[in-house]
Amino acid sequence: MDFFADYHTHTKFSHGKGTVEDNVRAALAKGLKKIAISDHGPALFALGVQSPDTFLEIKREVEKCKKKYPGIDVLTGVEANVVSLKGELDLPKKILDQLDLVMVGLHPLTIPLDFKEGGSLLFHYWGGKCSKRLKKKSRILNTKVLLETVYKNKVDVITHPGHKMSIDTKELARACVKTNTALEINAKHSDWQRDFIETAKRTGVKFVLGSDAHSPAEVGELEAALRLTEAAGLGPEQVLNVL
Repeated sequence: MDFFADYHTHTKFSHGKGTVEDNVRAALAKGLKKIAISDHGPALFALGVQSPDTFLEIKREVEKCKKKYPGIDVLTGVEANVVSLKGELDLPKKILDQLDLVMVGLHPLTIPLDFKEGGSLLFHYWGGKCSKRLKKKSRILNTKVLLETVYKNKVDVITHPGHKMSIDTKELARACVKTNTALEINAKHSDWQRDFIETAKRTGVKFVLGSDAHSPAEVGELEAALRLTEAAGLGPEQVLNVL
């Protein structure tokens, strides 16, 4: 098997080091046929884009690259953040509707929409580091909020599910099957993913490989994720960006 696309790359617009064009050029150099620019949504503290409208600027850069580099398909995406227990995202629908790819990740530095409600996720996450009871409650809340997210929104991919913020893999994977949402096998966070992949694959959920690139040099670095894919016995019928 070989991969042909990298859907999880960041630029200077959020927590990355290169430009949109830098990432596109890097993808071309590695023989990729498709790349998505998927910067962090604005609710990620100190790391996200400046505002939702930033994605319109990113989209303009992407359109320029499409014309300049016809040999590769360039997508405008996002790694959005969940900002409430109701599964609301940190981008309005009018922006989401203009994107080619919507990915969602749980991050412990996310600024909630409302601290009284959304802050519960953060309270239980951080509290769970010193309390088994809060840790168990955090896992339940994290799973619940991702279920709400995939049922409320059109989500293409859940990024690094279970990384840092624990989730019930089987429950999330079943919801993703129903909503046609893929789960990411993340090349950067490969050490903990074996059990996650083995559990999720039995539900029939689809996967994508993602580099989580934060510099142009990391674009297309999917080998670690591919090794996990092959070790789990997954084939092209279940992994969307391999042949």
